[in-house]
Amino acid sequence: MDYRYPSSIEGDDDVNLNDTEEMVDDPLCNPDKPVKVSFEEITSAAYKIRMGIKNTPCEKSHLSDLTNMSIFLKKDFLQHTGSFKERGARYAMVMLNEDERKRGVIAASLGNHAQAVCYHGYQLGIPVTVVMPLIAPIMKIQKCREYHANVVIEGNDMAEAKKIAYKMSREKSLTYINGYDHPHIIAGQGTIALEIMEQVQNIDAIVVPTGGGGLLAGVSVAVKMLNPNIKIIGVESERCASYSKAMENNGPVFTPIEGTLADGLAVPEVGFNAWETSRNHIDKMIVVKEEWIALAILRFIENEKCVVEGAGACGLAAILAGQMEEFKGKRVVLILSGGNIDTTILGRCLERGLAADGRLIKCRVTVSDRPGGILELCKLFGSIGVSIKDVIHERAWVASDVFSVEVKVVCETRDYAHSVQLRDLLNSKYKIVSFENFPDKDEFKYNCGSLLYS
Repeated sequence: MDYRYPSSIEGDDDVNLNDTEEMVDDPLCNPDKPVKVSFEEITSAAYKIRMGIKNTPCEKSHLSDLTNMSIFLKKDFLQHTGSFKERGARYAMVMLNEDERKRGVIAASLGNHAQAVCYHGYQLGIPVTVVMPLIAPIMKIQKCREYHANVVIEGNDMAEAKKIAYKMSREKSLTYINGYDHPHIIAGQGTIALEIMEQVQNIDAIVVPTGGGGLLAGVSVAVKMLNPNIKIIGVESERCASYSKAMENNGPVFTPIEGTLADGLAVPEVGFNAWETSRNHIDKMIVVKEEWIALAILRFIENEKCVVEGAGACGLAAILAGQMEEFKGKRVVLILSGGNIDTTILGRCLERGLAADGRLIKCRVTVSDRPGGILELCKLFGSIGVSIKDVIHERAWVASDVFSVEVKVVCETRDYAHSVQLRDLLNSKYKIVSFENFPDKDEFKYNCGSLLYS
Protein backbone atom coordinates (compact mmCIF):
# COMPACT_ATOMS: atom_id res chain seq x y z
CA MET A 1 0.00 0.00 0.00
CA ASP A 2 1.18 3.51 -0.81
CA TYR A 3 1.12 5.51 2.41
CA ARG A 4 1.49 9.26 1.89
CA TYR A 5 1.35 12.27 4.13
CA PRO A 6 -1.81 14.36 3.76
CA SER A 7 -1.37 17.24 1.31
CA SER A 8 -1.76 19.75 4.12
CA ILE A 9 1.40 18.50 5.75
CA GLU A 10 3.33 18.66 2.49
CA GLY A 11 2.61 22.39 2.29
CA ASP A 12 -0.91 22.94 0.91
CA ASP A 13 -1.37 26.66 0.22
CA ASP A 14 -4.62 26.72 2.21
CA VAL A 15 -2.98 25.56 5.42
CA ASN A 16 -0.78 27.55 7.75
CA LEU A 17 2.05 25.27 8.86
CA ASN A 18 2.22 27.15 12.15
CA ASP A 19 -1.19 25.67 12.95
CA THR A 20 -0.01 22.08 12.57
CA GLU A 21 1.03 21.96 16.24
CA GLU A 22 -2.66 21.28 16.92
CA MET A 23 -2.57 18.26 14.60
CA VAL A 24 -1.12 14.87 15.46
CA ASP A 25 2.67 14.91 15.31
CA ASP A 26 2.89 12.24 12.65
CA PRO A 27 -0.10 11.87 10.30
CA LEU A 28 0.86 8.28 9.54
CA CYS A 29 0.73 7.42 13.25
CA ASN A 30 -2.69 8.87 14.02
CA PRO A 31 -4.45 7.47 17.12
CA ASP A 32 -7.82 8.26 15.55
CA LYS A 33 -7.04 6.46 12.29
CA PRO A 34 -4.62 3.62 13.03
CA VAL A 35 -3.34 1.57 10.09
CA LYS A 36 -3.46 -2.21 10.25
CA VAL A 37 -0.57 -3.65 8.24
CA SER A 38 -1.48 -6.69 6.13
CA PHE A 39 0.33 -9.93 5.33
CA GLU A 40 0.34 -8.91 1.65
CA GLU A 41 2.27 -5.74 2.54
CA ILE A 42 4.88 -7.81 4.39
CA THR A 43 5.39 -10.18 1.46
CA SER A 44 5.69 -7.18 -0.86
CA ALA A 45 8.32 -5.71 1.47
CA ALA A 46 10.27 -8.97 1.45
CA TYR A 47 10.49 -8.89 -2.34
CA LYS A 48 11.45 -5.23 -2.56
CA ILE A 49 14.22 -5.28 0.08
CA ARG A 50 15.73 -8.65 -0.81
CA MET A 51 18.75 -7.13 -2.57
CA GLY A 52 19.67 -4.81 0.31
CA ILE A 53 19.09 -6.94 3.41
CA LYS A 54 20.96 -10.01 4.66
CA ASN A 55 19.04 -13.25 5.08
CA THR A 56 20.47 -13.93 8.53
CA PRO A 57 20.92 -17.45 9.95
CA CYS A 58 18.53 -19.08 12.39
CA GLU A 59 20.52 -21.79 14.12
CA LYS A 60 19.95 -24.20 16.97
CA SER A 61 21.46 -22.93 20.21
CA HIS A 62 23.93 -24.63 22.52
CA LEU A 63 21.59 -23.49 25.30
CA SER A 64 18.97 -26.01 24.22
CA ASP A 65 20.22 -28.82 26.47
CA LEU A 66 20.60 -26.43 29.39
CA THR A 67 17.01 -25.19 29.18
CA ASN A 68 15.33 -28.43 28.05
CA MET A 69 13.95 -26.63 24.99
CA SER A 70 14.95 -26.73 21.35
CA ILE A 71 16.02 -23.10 21.05
CA PHE A 72 16.76 -21.52 17.67
CA LEU A 73 18.46 -18.12 17.43
CA LYS A 74 17.50 -15.74 14.62
CA LYS A 75 20.71 -13.72 14.47
CA ASP A 76 19.55 -10.44 12.99
CA PHE A 77 22.32 -8.59 14.81
CA LEU A 78 24.39 -9.77 11.82
CA GLN A 79 22.79 -7.12 9.59
CA HIS A 80 25.33 -4.56 8.35
CA THR A 81 24.47 -1.96 11.02
CA GLY A 82 23.91 -4.55 13.74
CA SER A 83 20.12 -4.68 14.08
CA PHE A 84 16.81 -5.72 12.51
CA LYS A 85 15.95 -2.03 12.03
CA GLU A 86 17.47 -2.16 8.55
CA ARG A 87 14.49 -4.12 7.24
CA GLY A 88 11.93 -1.42 7.91
CA ALA A 89 14.28 1.42 7.03
CA ARG A 90 15.09 -0.10 3.64
CA TYR A 91 11.44 -0.69 2.78
CA ALA A 92 10.33 2.78 3.90
CA MET A 93 12.92 4.36 1.61
CA VAL A 94 12.42 2.20 -1.47
CA MET A 95 8.75 3.16 -1.31
CA LEU A 96 9.47 6.89 -1.58
CA ASN A 97 8.56 8.58 -4.85
CA GLU A 98 11.17 10.51 -6.86
CA ASP A 99 10.30 13.87 -5.36
CA GLU A 100 10.51 12.53 -1.80
CA ARG A 101 13.86 10.91 -2.55
CA LYS A 102 15.30 14.19 -3.79
CA ARG A 103 14.10 16.13 -0.74
CA GLY A 104 15.32 13.46 1.66
CA VAL A 105 14.15 11.87 4.89
CA ILE A 106 14.48 12.61 8.59
CA ALA A 107 14.28 10.42 11.67
CA ALA A 108 14.76 10.66 15.43
CA SER A 109 16.63 7.86 17.17
CA LEU A 110 19.10 6.99 19.90
CA GLY A 111 21.00 4.67 17.59
CA ASN A 112 19.75 1.57 15.78
CA HIS A 113 17.00 3.20 13.69
CA ALA A 114 19.28 6.15 12.98
CA GLN A 115 22.09 3.91 11.74
CA ALA A 116 19.71 1.87 9.60
CA VAL A 117 18.20 4.94 7.93
CA CYS A 118 21.61 6.54 7.39
CA TYR A 119 23.15 3.39 5.90
CA HIS A 120 20.32 2.62 3.50
CA GLY A 121 19.88 6.26 2.61
CA TYR A 122 23.56 6.28 1.63
CA GLN A 123 23.12 3.06 -0.37
CA LEU A 124 20.08 4.42 -2.21
CA GLY A 125 21.40 7.95 -2.71
CA ILE A 126 18.76 9.56 -0.50
CA PRO A 127 19.76 12.53 1.71
CA VAL A 128 19.26 11.68 5.39
CA THR A 129 18.98 13.83 8.50
CA VAL A 130 18.84 12.22 11.92
CA VAL A 131 18.09 13.95 15.20
CA MET A 132 19.81 12.23 18.11
CA PRO A 133 19.37 13.32 21.74
CA LEU A 134 22.29 14.44 23.86
CA ILE A 135 22.34 11.05 25.61
CA ALA A 136 22.97 9.13 22.38
CA PRO A 137 26.18 7.03 22.46
CA ILE A 138 29.12 8.73 20.74
CA MET A 139 29.93 5.54 18.81
CA LYS A 140 26.46 5.51 17.21
CA ILE A 141 26.64 9.21 16.39
CA GLN A 142 29.94 8.66 14.64
CA LYS A 143 28.56 5.71 12.68
CA CYS A 144 25.75 7.88 11.33
CA ARG A 145 28.24 10.51 10.22
CA GLU A 146 30.29 7.86 8.44
CA TYR A 147 27.25 7.24 6.25
CA HIS A 148 27.36 10.92 5.20
CA ALA A 149 24.17 11.82 7.08
CA ASN A 150 23.34 15.21 8.54
CA VAL A 151 23.44 14.43 12.26
CA VAL A 152 21.69 16.90 14.57
CA ILE A 153 22.47 16.46 18.28
CA GLU A 154 19.57 18.12 20.11
CA GLY A 155 17.09 17.29 22.83
CA ASN A 156 17.58 15.90 26.32
CA ASP A 157 15.73 12.69 25.51
CA MET A 158 13.94 10.89 22.70
CA ALA A 159 10.68 12.76 23.24
CA GLU A 160 12.41 16.10 22.65
CA ALA A 161 14.46 14.75 19.73
CA LYS A 162 11.30 13.49 18.06
CA LYS A 163 9.58 16.89 18.34
CA ILE A 164 12.62 18.58 16.85
CA ALA A 165 12.77 16.07 14.00
CA TYR A 166 9.14 16.50 13.11
CA LYS A 167 9.39 20.27 13.21
CA MET A 168 12.36 20.08 10.82
CA SER A 169 10.45 17.71 8.54
CA ARG A 170 7.70 20.31 8.12
CA GLU A 171 10.05 23.24 7.69
CA LYS A 172 12.27 21.50 5.12
CA SER A 173 9.66 19.23 3.50
CA LEU A 174 11.52 16.09 4.55
CA THR A 175 9.72 12.75 4.90
CA TYR A 176 9.61 11.78 8.56
CA ILE A 177 10.17 8.05 9.21
CA ASN A 178 8.91 6.87 12.58
CA GLY A 179 11.22 4.15 13.86
CA TYR A 180 8.56 1.70 15.03
CA ASP A 181 5.09 2.84 13.92
CA HIS A 182 5.35 3.88 10.26
CA PRO A 183 3.34 1.27 8.30
CA HIS A 184 6.26 0.60 5.96
CA ILE A 185 8.55 0.13 8.96
CA ILE A 186 6.17 -2.45 10.45
CA ALA A 187 5.88 -4.29 7.13
CA GLY A 188 9.64 -4.32 6.69
CA GLN A 189 10.24 -5.70 10.19
CA GLY A 190 7.74 -8.46 9.49
CA THR A 191 10.00 -9.89 6.79
CA ILE A 192 12.12 -11.47 9.52
CA ALA A 193 9.22 -13.83 10.24
CA LEU A 194 9.07 -15.01 6.63
CA GLU A 195 12.73 -16.00 6.84
CA ILE A 196 12.23 -17.79 10.16
CA MET A 197 9.33 -19.83 8.79
CA GLU A 198 11.54 -21.05 5.93
CA GLN A 199 14.52 -21.81 8.16
CA VAL A 200 12.92 -23.71 11.07
CA GLN A 201 10.32 -26.47 10.88
CA ASN A 202 7.60 -27.29 13.43
CA ILE A 203 7.95 -24.10 15.46
CA ASP A 204 5.95 -23.94 18.70
CA ALA A 205 6.70 -20.35 19.70
CA ILE A 206 8.54 -17.24 18.55
CA VAL A 207 9.77 -14.79 21.19
CA VAL A 208 9.89 -11.15 20.11
CA PRO A 209 11.65 -8.28 21.94
CA THR A 210 9.06 -5.52 22.32
CA GLY A 211 9.43 -1.76 22.64
CA GLY A 212 7.30 0.42 20.39
CA GLY A 213 5.72 -2.73 18.98
CA GLY A 214 6.75 -2.50 15.31
CA LEU A 215 8.71 -5.76 15.24
CA LEU A 216 6.05 -7.55 17.27
CA ALA A 217 3.32 -6.32 14.93
CA GLY A 218 5.07 -7.36 11.72
CA VAL A 219 6.13 -10.76 13.05
CA SER A 220 2.72 -11.57 14.56
CA VAL A 221 0.80 -10.81 11.36
CA ALA A 222 3.14 -12.89 9.17
CA VAL A 223 3.33 -15.86 11.53
CA LYS A 224 -0.37 -16.07 12.33
CA MET A 225 -1.22 -15.98 8.63
CA LEU A 226 1.18 -18.82 7.82
CA ASN A 227 0.56 -20.91 10.94
CA PRO A 228 -1.95 -19.70 13.57
CA ASN A 229 -0.88 -22.48 15.95
CA ILE A 230 2.54 -20.88 16.57
CA LYS A 231 2.53 -18.88 19.79
CA ILE A 232 3.72 -15.28 19.63
CA ILE A 233 5.42 -14.24 22.86
CA GLY A 234 6.37 -10.63 23.44
CA VAL A 235 9.01 -9.77 26.03
CA GLU A 236 9.97 -6.43 27.55
CA SER A 237 11.95 -5.06 30.48
CA GLU A 238 10.14 -4.21 33.70
CA ARG A 239 11.64 -0.73 33.35
CA CYS A 240 9.91 -0.02 30.06
CA ALA A 241 6.83 -2.25 30.02
CA SER A 242 4.81 -0.05 27.66
CA TYR A 243 3.10 -2.92 25.79
CA SER A 244 1.96 -4.59 29.01
CA LYS A 245 0.49 -1.27 30.11
CA ALA A 246 -1.24 -0.95 26.74
CA MET A 247 -2.80 -4.39 27.26
CA GLU A 248 -4.08 -3.33 30.68
CA ASN A 249 -5.42 -0.09 29.22
CA ASN A 250 -6.80 -1.73 26.06
CA GLY A 251 -4.76 0.73 24.03
CA PRO A 252 -1.44 2.62 23.96
CA VAL A 253 -0.87 4.71 27.06
CA PHE A 254 2.10 6.79 28.19
CA THR A 255 4.32 4.73 30.46
CA PRO A 256 7.18 6.31 32.47
CA ILE A 257 10.43 4.52 31.66
CA GLU A 258 13.58 4.07 33.70
CA GLY A 259 17.16 3.40 32.71
CA THR A 260 17.42 -0.14 31.38
CA LEU A 261 19.93 -2.53 29.86
CA ALA A 262 17.37 -3.01 27.09
CA ASP A 263 17.65 0.60 25.92
CA GLY A 264 16.49 -0.39 22.44
CA LEU A 265 13.07 -1.17 23.94
CA ALA A 266 12.77 2.01 26.00
CA VAL A 267 9.72 3.47 24.25
CA PRO A 268 7.22 5.20 26.55
CA GLU A 269 4.18 4.51 24.38
CA VAL A 270 3.39 1.69 21.95
CA GLY A 271 2.76 2.84 18.40
CA PHE A 272 -0.92 3.14 17.43
CA ASN A 273 -0.45 1.31 14.14
CA ALA A 274 1.67 -1.35 15.84
CA TRP A 275 -1.01 -1.85 18.49
CA GLU A 276 -3.86 -2.07 16.01
CA THR A 277 -1.89 -4.54 13.90
CA SER A 278 -0.70 -6.82 16.71
CA ARG A 279 -3.23 -6.70 19.54
CA ASN A 280 -5.28 -9.71 18.41
CA HIS A 281 -2.25 -11.87 17.58
CA ILE A 282 -0.30 -11.89 20.85
CA ASP A 283 -0.50 -15.05 22.97
CA LYS A 284 1.58 -13.88 25.91
CA MET A 285 3.52 -10.82 27.07
CA ILE A 286 6.41 -11.36 29.49
CA VAL A 287 8.07 -8.70 31.64
CA VAL A 288 11.63 -9.53 32.75
CA LYS A 289 13.84 -8.08 35.46
CA GLU A 290 17.11 -6.37 34.68
CA GLU A 291 19.29 -8.99 36.35
CA TRP A 292 17.94 -11.66 34.01
CA ILE A 293 18.75 -9.51 30.99
CA ALA A 294 22.32 -9.12 32.25
CA LEU A 295 22.56 -12.86 32.84
CA ALA A 296 21.24 -13.56 29.34
CA ILE A 297 23.90 -11.29 27.80
CA LEU A 298 26.52 -13.23 29.76
CA ARG A 299 25.09 -16.58 28.63
CA PHE A 300 25.15 -15.55 24.96
CA ILE A 301 28.80 -14.54 25.19
CA GLU A 302 29.92 -17.63 27.09
CA ASN A 303 27.81 -20.25 25.31
CA GLU A 304 27.14 -18.84 21.84
CA LYS A 305 30.04 -16.39 21.35
CA CYS A 306 27.38 -13.81 20.43
CA VAL A 307 27.55 -10.23 21.65
CA VAL A 308 23.98 -8.94 21.79
CA GLU A 309 22.48 -5.83 23.31
CA GLY A 310 19.98 -5.93 26.16
CA ALA A 311 16.96 -5.81 23.85
CA GLY A 312 18.21 -8.80 21.88
CA ALA A 313 18.83 -10.79 25.07
CA CYS A 314 15.33 -10.38 26.50
CA GLY A 315 13.98 -13.59 24.96
CA LEU A 316 16.59 -15.73 26.66
CA ALA A 317 16.11 -13.69 29.86
CA ALA A 318 12.46 -14.79 29.93
CA ILE A 319 13.50 -18.45 29.68
CA LEU A 320 16.23 -18.16 32.32
CA ALA A 321 13.76 -16.47 34.68
CA GLY A 322 11.44 -19.47 34.41
CA GLN A 323 8.67 -17.55 32.66
CA MET A 324 8.32 -19.97 29.74
CA GLU A 325 8.10 -23.30 31.55
CA GLU A 326 5.12 -24.37 29.42
CA PHE A 327 7.49 -24.64 26.44
CA LYS A 328 9.74 -27.31 27.97
CA GLY A 329 10.44 -29.87 25.26
CA LYS A 330 9.12 -27.48 22.59
CA ARG A 331 10.76 -25.71 19.65
CA VAL A 332 11.23 -22.01 20.37
CA VAL A 333 12.76 -19.27 18.19
CA LEU A 334 14.39 -16.27 19.86
CA ILE A 335 14.89 -13.14 17.77
CA LEU A 336 18.29 -11.62 18.55
CA SER A 337 17.27 -8.18 17.38
CA GLY A 338 20.50 -6.23 17.83
CA GLY A 339 24.14 -6.29 18.84
CA ASN A 340 24.97 -2.60 19.19
CA ILE A 341 25.97 -2.53 22.82
CA ASP A 342 28.42 0.11 24.02
CA THR A 343 31.66 -1.46 25.28
CA THR A 344 31.41 0.34 28.62
CA ILE A 345 27.84 -0.87 29.11
CA LEU A 346 28.90 -4.38 28.07
CA GLY A 347 31.46 -4.45 30.89
CA ARG A 348 28.79 -3.42 33.39
CA CYS A 349 26.38 -6.01 32.01
CA LEU A 350 28.92 -8.78 32.39
CA GLU A 351 29.64 -7.84 35.99
CA ARG A 352 25.94 -7.62 36.77
CA GLY A 353 25.42 -10.95 35.02
CA LEU A 354 28.18 -12.57 37.06
CA ALA A 355 26.56 -11.23 40.23
CA ALA A 356 23.14 -12.49 39.20
CA ASP A 357 24.73 -15.84 38.35
CA GLY A 358 26.18 -16.20 41.85
CA ARG A 359 29.75 -15.89 40.55
CA LEU A 360 30.57 -12.37 41.69
CA ILE A 361 30.20 -12.22 45.46
CA LYS A 362 30.49 -9.43 48.01
CA CYS A 363 30.92 -10.44 51.64
CA ARG A 364 31.89 -8.90 54.99
CA VAL A 365 33.99 -10.81 57.50
CA THR A 366 35.12 -9.63 60.95
CA VAL A 367 38.69 -10.86 61.57
CA SER A 368 41.47 -10.25 64.08
CA ASP A 369 43.26 -6.94 63.63
CA ARG A 370 46.49 -8.46 64.86
CA PRO A 371 49.31 -9.09 62.34
CA GLY A 372 48.37 -11.83 59.88
CA GLY A 373 44.61 -11.59 60.40
CA ILE A 374 43.77 -10.38 56.90
CA LEU A 375 46.47 -12.59 55.38
CA GLU A 376 44.83 -15.65 56.93
CA LEU A 377 41.49 -14.63 55.39
CA CYS A 378 43.03 -14.20 51.94
CA LYS A 379 44.72 -17.61 52.17
CA LEU A 380 41.35 -19.12 52.99
CA PHE A 381 39.89 -17.72 49.77
CA GLY A 382 42.86 -19.00 47.78
CA SER A 383 42.67 -22.47 49.30
CA ILE A 384 39.45 -23.23 47.41
CA GLY A 385 40.36 -21.34 44.23
CA VAL A 386 38.29 -18.18 44.77
CA SER A 387 39.73 -15.10 43.05
CA ILE A 388 39.72 -11.87 45.09
CA LYS A 389 38.92 -8.75 43.04
CA ASP A 390 38.87 -6.13 45.80
CA VAL A 391 39.52 -5.85 49.55
CA ILE A 392 38.54 -3.00 51.89
CA HIS A 393 39.04 -3.10 55.66
CA GLU A 394 37.29 -0.91 58.22
CA ARG A 395 38.04 -0.39 61.92
CA ALA A 396 35.94 2.58 63.04
CA TRP A 397 32.52 0.91 62.75
CA VAL A 398 33.40 -2.45 64.34
CA ALA A 399 31.49 -2.54 67.63
CA SER A 400 32.69 -5.91 68.95
CA ASP A 401 36.19 -4.97 70.17
CA VAL A 402 39.16 -2.81 69.30
CA PHE A 403 41.21 -5.82 68.23
CA SER A 404 38.92 -6.67 65.28
CA VAL A 405 38.59 -5.30 61.77
CA GLU A 406 35.77 -5.74 59.26
CA VAL A 407 37.00 -6.81 55.83
CA LYS A 408 34.79 -6.36 52.78
CA VAL A 409 35.78 -8.69 49.95
CA VAL A 410 34.57 -8.74 46.35
CA CYS A 411 35.49 -12.05 44.77
CA GLU A 412 34.79 -14.22 41.75
CA THR A 413 33.82 -17.88 41.92
CA ARG A 414 33.38 -20.55 39.25
CA ASP A 415 29.63 -20.95 39.74
CA TYR A 416 26.88 -20.90 42.33
CA ALA A 417 28.00 -24.16 43.93
CA HIS A 418 31.50 -22.69 44.38
CA SER A 419 29.95 -19.64 46.07
CA VAL A 420 28.07 -21.91 48.47
CA GLN A 421 31.35 -23.67 49.28
CA LEU A 422 32.94 -20.31 50.08
CA ARG A 423 30.03 -19.26 52.29
CA ASP A 424 30.14 -22.51 54.27
CA LEU A 425 33.92 -22.28 54.71
CA LEU A 426 33.81 -18.71 56.01
CA ASN A 427 30.97 -19.50 58.42
CA SER A 428 32.99 -22.40 59.80
CA LYS A 429 36.06 -20.22 60.47
CA TYR A 430 34.61 -16.87 61.58
CA LYS A 431 31.83 -15.82 63.95
CA ILE A 432 30.66 -12.72 62.06
CA VAL A 433 30.12 -13.25 58.32
CA SER A 434 27.56 -11.59 56.08
CA PHE A 435 26.89 -11.69 52.34
CA GLU A 436 25.31 -8.95 50.29
CA ASN A 437 22.63 -10.16 47.85
CA PHE A 438 23.66 -13.81 47.97
CA PRO A 439 21.62 -15.43 45.17
CA ASP A 440 18.76 -17.77 45.93
CA LYS A 441 19.30 -21.42 45.02
CA ASP A 442 15.79 -21.75 43.56
CA GLU A 443 16.57 -19.07 40.95
CA PHE A 444 19.36 -21.05 39.36
CA LYS A 445 17.71 -23.74 37.28
CA TYR A 446 19.91 -22.90 34.31
CA ASN A 447 23.29 -22.37 35.95
CA CYS A 448 25.88 -23.57 33.42
CA GLY A 449 28.42 -26.07 34.64
CA SER A 450 26.84 -26.68 38.04
CA LEU A 451 25.31 -29.95 39.20
CA LEU A 452 23.91 -28.43 42.38
CA TYR A 453 20.41 -28.13 40.96
CA SER A 454 19.87 -31.70 39.78
